[in-house]
Order: sequence, then C-alpha cells, then structure tokens
Amino acid sequence: MSRVGKKPIPLPAGVKVTVGQEILVEGPKGKLTVPRLEGVRVEQNNGTLEVKRDSDQYAAVHGLTRALTANAVTGVSTGFTRELDIVGIGYRAEMKSDEVISFSLGYSHPIEFLLPKGVNCKIEKQTHLVLSAIDKQVLGQVAANIRSLRPPEPYKQKGVRYTGEALRKKVGKTGAGGK
Repeated sequence: MSRVGKKPIPLPAGVKVTVGQEILVEGPKGKLTVPRLEGVRVEQNNGTLEVKRDSDQYAAVHGLTRALTANAVTGVSTGFTRELDIVGIGYRAEMKSDEVISFSLGYSHPIEFLLPKGVNCKIEKQTHLVLSAIDKQVLGQVAANIRSLRPPEPYKQKGVRYTGEALRKKVGKTGAGGK
C-alpha cells in the first residue's frame, strides 16, 4: 500500500483544482499542470484532494501523482525557495538584469547565467542567493545548475553550495616528507 498516496492533500484558500486530461492547479501565485497518469483518479472532497488508484498494479504512479499534485498545490499557494552560498576569496554574484546573473568564481572570465521564466533570484551581500519559484522541479534544477558552475572542492571547500549543506573535508598533504 502506498503510504504517500493515501494522504489527503489539504487545499488552502484561493487554490482551485480542475481535473481533466491533466490536473490544473490555480492559485494566487500562478498556474501549474500535473499529468494525470493511467489507473489513478483524483477526487475533491470538502477542501481536500484525494488520490485513488484502480488496482495494486498502479501503486508506483499512485504515490507519484499525489506527490506531484501536493507540490503543485504548495507552489501556487506559498511557492518554494532554495538558498545558495558562494564561498571563496573574490567569489561573488551580481544581477545584470531581471533574468541574468553574473558570477565571478575564480575563472579567467565572468560567467553569465540566464534564469528561466518563473524563477526569481535575490542576491544578498554578493555571496548569498535566494532563488524562488512556484515549480519545485524547475527551481531544483536551476539551483543544481548554478551549483555545478563551481561545486565545493573537498580541500578548502571553496565554491557554490546549498545553504546548510554538509560537506566532507579531506585532509591535504602534510609536507613532512621523508628523505
């Protein structure tokens, strides 16, 4: 039995769900669509959404549909945020325009990063980025792409990392070589 799929999804005030070929979720922050997979139906009961499956062979898509729908409801009502830190001397970021971020990450040239539509960025103190969007998948992919510009290296741990990310530090050479 899918434990994720059985949980009902509470609908906040101002969120409207339309079930057709796709599940359309509309809220104060925007609209999102979720694919409606075969063998799964979505029912709306007094302020909650319930995802039901036709038989046990659809157990995998049951939990998936519920999770995607819950993320869409959360996205259009409150939105999602992801925070990144830039660590290293001379490493910084600045907004060139509403959708272009310029990074100085120790390379010989600045890196221009184009934000996709629907993703917003706020830069605090040139080294702390706050990304926000209504689509959780797009937001996570953009954060991963920014982190991949200069991932934290294991010795001095310089680079772009998620705020609160636990890193493993490696011990460098000791320098007391034998003769």
